[in-house]
Amino acid sequence: MTDLAGDSRRIGQQQRLHQREELRSAVRALLMTPLMTPADDDFPAVRRQADALRDWFARETGWPLHIEQEGARLYKRPADLSASMRGLPGYDRRRYVLLCLACAVLERAEPQITLRLLGERLLQFAAEPTLAALGFAFTLGSHHERRELVAVCRTLLEIGVLQRVVGDEDAFVHGAGEQADALYDVQRRTLAGMLAAVRGPSTWRPDDAPATLDARLQALVSEHVSDSDEGRRTALRHHLARRLLDDPVIYIDTLDDEARVYFMNQRGPMSHRLCDAAGLVAEHRAEGLALVDETGVLTDVAMPAEGTDAHATLLVAEFLASGLRQPKTDDIEASSIGYSDQDVIAFLRDAKNRYGRYWRKSAREVGAERELAAIAIERLEKLQLVARNADRIQPLPAIARFGLGEADILNLRDTDRMPAAAAGQPGFA
Repeated sequence: MTDLAGDSRRIGQQQRLHQREELRSAVRALLMTPLMTPADDDFPAVRRQADALRDWFARETGWPLHIEQEGARLYKRPADLSASMRGLPGYDRRRYVLLCLACAVLERAEPQITLRLLGERLLQFAAEPTLAALGFAFTLGSHHERRELVAVCRTLLEIGVLQRVVGDEDAFVHGAGEQADALYDVQRRTLAGMLAAVRGPSTWRPDDAPATLDARLQALVSEHVSDSDEGRRTALRHHLARRLLDDPVIYIDTLDDEARVYFMNQRGPMSHRLCDAAGLVAEHRAEGLALVDETGVLTDVAMPAEGTDAHATLLVAEFLASGLRQPKTDDIEASSIGYSDQDVIAFLRDAKNRYGRYWRKSAREVGAERELAAIAIERLEKLQLVARNADRIQPLPAIARFGLGEADILNLRDTDRMPAAAAGQPGFA
């Protein structure tokens, strides 16, 4: 006789397992794509798990989550507004101004707009006396400025604010006649979710607006905290969870006294909850805590990775990590002295003699080690593996997880690929 009760239990277990895996997948998807359109592959799962996702993000991070038929928006607000390494790839302050001006144009535009018309209307906003007084100028009179506009449009295409109907942005850059244009649909729902602020900047009267950039950023995301012990504990938990999910690592010495006490008492249960929901692995050490994604999906800057720049970064990481392993001298850690840019450049110059045959041609040219060093240091800084103190590069404890053993140079006869380096045990120093 068929065991109907047993079959029912197994089906129930499979359903619960599927629900849990789908919820985890949806959490990961929203962390990487907080502004999601229906075209995203993960959007159906996000809609099915809408209630559980709203509850989880509200409880663990305090980030509001809005899910509708037209898309989903997780209003991620960074815990550290002063982090200079955060942001869109290739964006500086000038390009962010252009992005904001483009969104202002699109907010007032018809359901469709051309690239050329977007540029013409953006010029009107760029001529604002306040921007001119700050030294900002944009004329579309050069290839460089047209490339800047196209870069902003491609960002909006990736996010889903614009959808290309027809046309070619590259032709617009080179100004190949009136036909060098592109036509876009404007997705207003997605556009409305671009700004993840608690309070819109237009709600301030000119006389009351914060004066400095730091004050304005703080005012945009400042949240009400209940004046009670429970309210302060909740705010601390949200602050730390945001840092753990958004940043590569939390170092204990970066926390104030109140946050440090809470973190030391609660980091075990907190990391367990976050890791369980987001599919991460916690690395606990005396210096701090990191939540690691072993798949590499939940990262903007992958390491290790393929390519010349990534290989050079890994070599530099091992070089800098060696300072953490040196013994104390006169009661001063060797790593506290730090390294200069020239130290890294000299190291890569020597490394080029050994590994250059596996690098791209341009990286083997005379003087190319300067560019490689700048790229490597920037990557390591984004990963919070090093910090810059004046003109020195200070290796941070988490860089020890990328300490390498000797690379095994293979005798390759028919191929000329880069050999894989054997990574050491992950962990802090």
